[in-house]
Amino acid sequence: MSQHLHIVFGGELETPERNVFKNPADIHVVGIFPDRKSAYDAWKNEAQRTVDNAHMRYFLGDLEKLMDASTSQPEDQG
Repeated sequence: MSQHLHIVFGGELETPERNVFKNPADIHVVGIFPDRKSAYDAWKNEAQRTVDNAHMRYFLGDLEKLMDASTSQPEDQG
């Protein structure tokens, strides 16, 4: 069985209209998960837990895509 890693993270946004964190140092990393289903379940739990705060937002990210992108682009030699 191959793994396909996902990350769930979130925090308070400056404004609900933009995905800009108020304080990036306070981002809550829920965890890294071995599959989309378990990541989705964690994301849903955090989103429901903070539903009353319009400034709180949680995200589910695909780490495999990020890892692929980081290895396919040349490093800045500057």
